[in-house]
Amino acid sequence: MKDVKGQLLEKDIRPSLTRMKIYDHLMRAKSHPTAEEIHRDLIDDIPTLSRTTVYNTLKLLEEKGLASTVFNERNERRYDVLEPPHAHFVCRVCGRITDVAIAPSATYPEGFHVEEVQLTYRGVCGSCRENRQKKEHA
Repeated sequence: MKDVKGQLLEKDIRPSLTRMKIYDHLMRAKSHPTAEEIHRDLIDDIPTLSRTTVYNTLKLLEEKGLASTVFNERNERRYDVLEPPHAHFVCRVCGRITDVAIAPSATYPEGFHVEEVQLTYRGVCGSCRENRQKKEHA
């Protein structure tokens, strides 16, 4: 958790145990979890953890540029870390969100400082396409 603590301190966030656990969980999660899922996953480790604390911590992480919100096709608010920079692919069938590598190539006028880029591709994931094709050929 040393890396987690350092990242929080770099963004002037007091690294309480709860904040470190939430941020660590978010960094390890590949599923782009909801606040409810984070709460459910951490409640056994932190029995006093409230949903409000999870929501407030996620909001703070977003405000400080360590996390972002991603919405799936069901309009569920899901959370993701911003490092490394990446785009998202959202499946219109199952709603799964997958990280997609991007190569920043845009140039900006002198003096501009980009703080966040959100790029989302929407379509049908390979698994859902395969299932759809099986149904069509059955």
